[in-house]
Amino acid sequence: MFGAGGGTSSYEELRESADLIVLWGSNAREAHPIFFHHVLKAVHRGAKLMVIDPRRTVSAQWADLWLGLDVGTDIPLANAVGREIIAAGLVNEEFVARATENFDAYRESVEPWTLEEAERVTGVPADAIRELAHAWGNATNPQICWTLGITEHHVGVDNVFSLINLSLLVGGVGRYGAGLQPLRGQNNVQGGGDMGAIPNKLPGFQDIEEDGAARAKFGAAWGTTIPPKRGLHLTEMFEAIDHGELGALYVVGENPAQSEADQTRARQLLRDVDHLVVQDIFLTKTAELADVVLPGCAGWAESEGTVTSSERRVQRVRKALDPPGDARDDIEIVYEIARRMGTDLGSTRAEDIWNEVRELSPMHAGMTYERLDELGGLQWPCWDVDHPGDQFLHGRLWDEVVEVRAPFMPVKHSPPVDLLDDDFPLRLTTGRRLESFNTGVQTGGFSSPLHKGGEALLVSPEDGERYGLVDGGRALVTSRRGSVEAPVAFASNLRPGLAFMNLHFPDLVETNVLTIDATDPLSGTAEFKATAIRVEKV
Repeated sequence: MFGAGGGTSSYEELRESADLIVLWGSNAREAHPIFFHHVLKAVHRGAKLMVIDPRRTVSAQWADLWLGLDVGTDIPLANAVGREIIAAGLVNEEFVARATENFDAYRESVEPWTLEEAERVTGVPADAIRELAHAWGNATNPQICWTLGITEHHVGVDNVFSLINLSLLVGGVGRYGAGLQPLRGQNNVQGGGDMGAIPNKLPGFQDIEEDGAARAKFGAAWGTTIPPKRGLHLTEMFEAIDHGELGALYVVGENPAQSEADQTRARQLLRDVDHLVVQDIFLTKTAELADVVLPGCAGWAESEGTVTSSERRVQRVRKALDPPGDARDDIEIVYEIARRMGTDLGSTRAEDIWNEVRELSPMHAGMTYERLDELGGLQWPCWDVDHPGDQFLHGRLWDEVVEVRAPFMPVKHSPPVDLLDDDFPLRLTTGRRLESFNTGVQTGGFSSPLHKGGEALLVSPEDGERYGLVDGGRALVTSRRGSVEAPVAFASNLRPGLAFMNLHFPDLVETNVLTIDATDPLSGTAEFKATAIRVEKV
């Protein structure tokens, strides 16, 4: 945030010092259970917990206040909270004046979002919005945490901006105890981004288009010239395949045949690509479509390396087992492909590769293997071997003179693309379960009593009665893209008009046949959280 792609504070700060924690679009109890332990320790210490989520999740059951907003109305709610903070005189005016810019434009943009108007659009009572705003404005160390409930929308980036605005209003960033925590959707997503798995960034978030010195540095190290041209994110890759502009796809540890929205279209595009290579530890549905399958290794047990958590903490991963059969370390596979294409990438030893990262990425320079082992990990940035790593980011915003100010970003409400109407009257949202992971490639292969009912369509008892469904029966679920048949379960934590499914059991129910691939223009993330459906008893 503010130019750095990571959470601004540490788990320790949340656990030990935060006096208000807001989980917005995050069911951390199930999706991030380790992180939620830190939340519970803060709650037991006396911190307030407020949860904003369309469902009354198991996380919300621990909350002092739950705000059950309608899907896709995060911006109106955040703007109304901001307006109330301003109207109530709770703005940290000294911080805003010294460390931020564009406040007047922000204030003007939120002015229409009165508590009453926000209640009309979001479904959240005006009194609850006021309570959240005043708690946020009066907190000493507020922390706001979000995950896919915020980002898996066609306005996901704007949703994030709306939350950052709230932090800037109260000076809730750049100091110990207060901050913003984007909880990553998968293990080591943070590390992937840090290492340059972003279309416009080199490792260490160095810009490939704008930073000529960084391009020259990496080019010299790699013996090549790096063009100042951004690449494609996943959604753009699929569009390029569709337009005949991308002929080969190399998929490593990903299962887009089952994880992408509008699954029917995604699978067809994977069939259409001229050459598909998949490197994985399982023969996934994507691998079944591949021209070449390269058996890799399990990164958590069969390889050496590092992993980075949502709090920017880099930790060591140590090899415990050799990969089975013909499977090989992923580094060895990539390096061998390069060798056969005429390029020697150097040593395949994990520590040697990490030391190259340290030489080229300033924010990792001080993270030797020895220090990572000794200290149990370090948070970036860590500029040299004497640097302890920064627990929180953007302390510069509290300097007497702030050279680069943090901008307020006015954002407008844009409803979900998949509109509700008489033919598709129910809003389907998707999410995760505690015991399962993503498309179930790893967690669906073993039996567990916790899996029971995991593939079900969850609806409120009121909707079950309205549409003639039977608790424990089956239903045909239809969106504008396709239909699936699923078991039905009534859920008292769902409000009428809202249905819920997960993505963990695609061999039983292919939920992503239903979802829409409308995407955020900046992040490329699809709107998994907002699908219009109808249901019929089977």
